Order: sequence, then C-alpha cells, then structure tokens
Amino acid sequence: MISSMTAFARRECRGDFGLVICEIRSVNHRYLEPNFKLSDLVRELEMPFREKLRQQLSRGKIDIWIKHESHDTGMTDICINHDLAARLVAAASEIDKMTRHAAPLNAADILRIPGVVSPAQPNQQAISQAALSLFAETLSDFIAMRQREGAAITTMINQRLDAIAIECEKVQCRMPLIMEHYRQRLLSRLQEVKAELNAERVEQEVVLFAHKIDVAEELDRLNAHIVEIRRVLNQENAVGRKLDFLMQELNREANTLGSKSVSADSSLSSVELKVLIEQMREQIQNIE
Repeated sequence: MISSMTAFARRECRGDFGLVICEIRSVNHRYLEPNFKLSDLVRELEMPFREKLRQQLSRGKIDIWIKHESHDTGMTDICINHDLAARLVAAASEIDKMTRHAAPLNAADILRIPGVVSPAQPNQQAISQAALSLFAETLSDFIAMRQREGAAITTMINQRLDAIAIECEKVQCRMPLIMEHYRQRLLSRLQEVKAELNAERVEQEVVLFAHKIDVAEELDRLNAHIVEIRRVLNQENAVGRKLDFLMQELNREANTLGSKSVSADSSLSSVELKVLIEQMREQIQNIE
C-alpha cells in the first residue's frame, strides 16, 4: 500500500501534570525532513522522536509540535526553600542580638527575598512518559491518514492507467484503417496524373509509409509501463521516486506517438495520453 506525504494528526493527554498536546503535519518533500517544536520539558526526547520517525517514514517535510500546559487553577503552585528561609531568620535574629535593637523579620519580608519561593516544578517523569505515549499514538493516526490518502491516489492512478490502455488500443485498431486510407489515396493520385500503375512500386511506397508511422514499439512500451506501474503500486516500501521516473517514460512514449501521428484521431489520442499522464504525475508528487 502506497502512502501520501500529505497528512495531519493531533492528540491531547490530560493528567495530574496538566495537558500535553501533540500535533504532526506534513507536505511532500524529496527527502525526510522533520522539524520539531518542543516544550522545554520534553526537549530531551527529540532524539527518540526522530528515531521513531526514521523507522516508519522515508519522505516528507514533517512538522511536529509537542507542548505542555499546566493546570489552570487561577494561581501558580509555589515551592518554599525552607533551608534558605531558616537561615534568613537565624541571620536576622543574630543581627538583632548584635544591634540590641528589636527588628522582627516578618513572613512578608522573607517572601520578598529572591530564592525563598519559586514556582512548583511539574512531575518531569510523568510528562515525559505522557509525551512518549502521545507521540506514538499521534504518529499512528498520522500514518493511517497517509495510507488512506495513498489508497485514494492508487485508485485514481489505476483509473488513469485504464484510460491510457484504452487509448493505446484505439491507436492500434486505427493503424490498419490509416494504412488502407493511404493506399487508396496513393492509387487515386496516380490515376489523377494518369501515371502508370506499378503494383510493386505502390506496395513499396505503402511499406515505407507504414514504417514511417509504425507505433507498435511505442504502444508496446506504453503497455509495459502500465504493467510496471501497477506492480509498483502494490509494493510495501516507498515508491514515489520510482513512479515519478515511470511518468517520465510514459510521457516520452506519448510524445513519440504524437510525432508519428498522420491523422487527427491519432493526434487527439496523443494529447489525451499526455493529459492522463500529467494528472497522474501531479498526484505522484505527493506519494512517499
């Protein structure tokens, strides 16, 4: 099953540690290019995240956001540095004794001194575990969406391949009619100029014309490419670059077919082939 390089996934996880949010989105790119935007509390997990991406993806420009939000309780939990506060009280008491002047140090004075109070630190281990699990779940959703997109693209490509096969069959069936039309036109011209009809010479001209407009080789290659594309679409690994190459080959054969065209119908078939190939090529740009 092929995968698209365009996808989006988002998940959230709530707990005593607050809220952890993970969001992954991607667009097409020649190589795998992850871009992480992580909260400070999970920044140390970037390497495990990168390794997991590398194991499961091979192409795409991927943006990953993971952020942490504390509980919104209306006030921030704080931690008191009891050791520092006790030393400050002891120092103040010592100073009082030295100056013999009562200057009591109240709680408000102590709290204003830097380092006595600080915001409470969240549970780092719980947040890390939540981020790892959340990333794995979000990545699973992300890959599932890429596969669904890939399945839709596969259906579209197969439809275009069917249409190309039909056009090839039309051209092939049309060739005997073109040859007979040329033969009759040649005979008619000879009769108009009252030239001597040499059957052998006429047949030589017809053979030369047939060789000039022969597209059997191009049709064979087109059909061979169709078979190969269908085979590649059923592969499990990344196939985007291989399919892009096959589109170039299809387009090359369609151009040759057009250059050998001697009828309006054949020219229209060549144009139709190019349209179908371009429609596939645009979609294949998004295949991993």
